[in-house]
Amino acid sequence: MSDKSNISSRRKFLKNSAGVGAGLGAALVSSPALSQSSAGEFLEVDPWTKVQGSTFINPPYGLPSKYEKNVVRVLPSPAPKFLTGSRTPLQNLHGIITPNGLFFERHHAGVPDINPDQHRLVIHGMVDRPLMLSMEDIVRFPSESRIYFLECSGNSAAELKKASGKTAQEIHGLLSCCEWTGVRLSTILQECGIQPGATWALAEGADGSAMTRSIPMSKMMDDALLVYAQNGEMLRAEQGYPLRLFLPGYEGNMSIKWLRRIKLGTEPWQTREETSAYTDLQKDGKAQQFTFAMDVKSVITQPSGMMKLKSKGFYEVSGVAWSGNGKIKKVEVSTDGGKSWGDAILQEPVMDKSLVRFRYPWVWNGEPTVFMSRAIDSSGETQPSMEALLKVKSPNSFYHNNAIQPWRVAANGEITNGR
Repeated sequence: MSDKSNISSRRKFLKNSAGVGAGLGAALVSSPALSQSSAGEFLEVDPWTKVQGSTFINPPYGLPSKYEKNVVRVLPSPAPKFLTGSRTPLQNLHGIITPNGLFFERHHAGVPDINPDQHRLVIHGMVDRPLMLSMEDIVRFPSESRIYFLECSGNSAAELKKASGKTAQEIHGLLSCCEWTGVRLSTILQECGIQPGATWALAEGADGSAMTRSIPMSKMMDDALLVYAQNGEMLRAEQGYPLRLFLPGYEGNMSIKWLRRIKLGTEPWQTREETSAYTDLQKDGKAQQFTFAMDVKSVITQPSGMMKLKSKGFYEVSGVAWSGNGKIKKVEVSTDGGKSWGDAILQEPVMDKSLVRFRYPWVWNGEPTVFMSRAIDSSGETQPSMEALLKVKSPNSFYHNNAIQPWRVAANGEITNGR
């Protein structure tokens, strides 16, 4: 977003907020006003102010406050035997960065225990100089850090059939965003000497499923990264430690974790994961392959499903937007079921293929309503309604649901899935 358009959006935001300025404190506070005597009682010294606090927080690796113990990933129950994963609590997060301990998981044969000193990456096929690299070799290459989102292609999939989840986490939690650190893949591929005609690459993981995907060389030479760290520390085991391929904006399964091999060739390898899975089944029974990029999408996280508005008055509506096809250009919010829309403010930074935090002022009058958001990206694509999406998708579709998420507000303030 340009500085000029961002200033314009901020002015609109402030203009929309002006009507809630008077008496805002009263609108935000549900407790009765304090008298002088009760104020004095409240300002008495609290017990924790009278004693020496802990010298250090144990264990040595820091943990969140015990009062935040419910902010955790959702684990499947009962856990499936082979396929497993967890979901990020989007409704509990602030800003755009997902803490490593809350980053969603998706793996196909469990999490391998890999000794980084023994791990190797082999690059072969249509190259002049095949390479076998240790982790020590890889970290010696010039590195860079980038903030990108990662989304599973099956995120929100169940909603294509019917309303299924209750919270933002349950419905959209196969989504996270962090700072990734690693080596630009094109740097290493150039060291190998790419042969003419090499238009595809095969990436293979070292887990029990040997997860493999065919990837266009155009992407591998563009912004693909070999990452070994996220949010300032080495990758977590469930995120691919010690090495994963990261393809910004592409569906999550293609960012191969525990990366052990890259092979260059002239055509896709038609692996199990791109034939029997991760394809879009059409009405005629044929499957559409290689729909790589995640489409423009947004979701309101505050307030959202299973929350309750305690009283009438001012609320800041907040959420995240993202697109695998570029930057978020604009987010619009409706608080009347789609009858009218207003521009939300996009919080800086607004980056390519990254989550963007948006905010919108709203005064709830206490009546039932439906609120929702829709995002527009730099490619010109607009997030569709579920009705519009189903008109172009086959009823057999499962992946790539980027439809608008409505939240329904009851007269008592309870918020539910508006699908």
